[in-house]
Amino acid sequence: MESNSENKGMWKYGAQWEEELILLKAIIDKTELTETTKWGGPVFVYEKKNVVGIGGFKDYFALWFFNGVFLKDEKKKLINAQEEVTKSLRQWRFSSKEEINETVILEYIKEAIENEKQGKVIKPAKKEAIISELLNAEMAKNPDLKSAFEKFSPYKQYEFLEYIETAKQEKTKLSRIEKVVPMILANVGLNDKYR
Repeated sequence: MESNSENKGMWKYGAQWEEELILLKAIIDKTELTETTKWGGPVFVYEKKNVVGIGGFKDYFALWFFNGVFLKDEKKKLINAQEEVTKSLRQWRFSSKEEINETVILEYIKEAIENEKQGKVIKPAKKEAIISELLNAEMAKNPDLKSAFEKFSPYKQYEFLEYIETAKQEKTKLSRIEKVVPMILANVGLNDKYR
């Protein structure tokens, strides 16, 4: 397997872990995953869904699970490389070939495949629905307000609800509702003037 100097980014240290990565790949090859290349490195997919990737870094080589957040991780192997940023990706880092335990790795991968089959994913940017009891009460009293609100895109509805509900105190929420009701009736989005 000739090493190709174009491997940049995550895989640029692949050559120094070549033997270890080949070993990981051989383990993954025992599963029903299909190998593809994405972002310049090997990614293993189940029905076009990314399940696991492998790569070499400066101080370690790693296996990462695209939806690793759903793994039970009983052996406490997985880490979140970027706490605030990464929602679902989890890495399993190794610093030597001796750390590769085929049985455990296969357990994790099979669980990851099973999770894919069950469709466990974090939906990107699908924010938590916000419910504003106070705005609902206003809309119940004022059908025009309700129909005007429903004309907005879900995103703009969300902005109004978030604006109202991020207020800590009820009186602030009420004053925010007073502010947005004329906007809603005039079909003006909360942040339209900034768009």
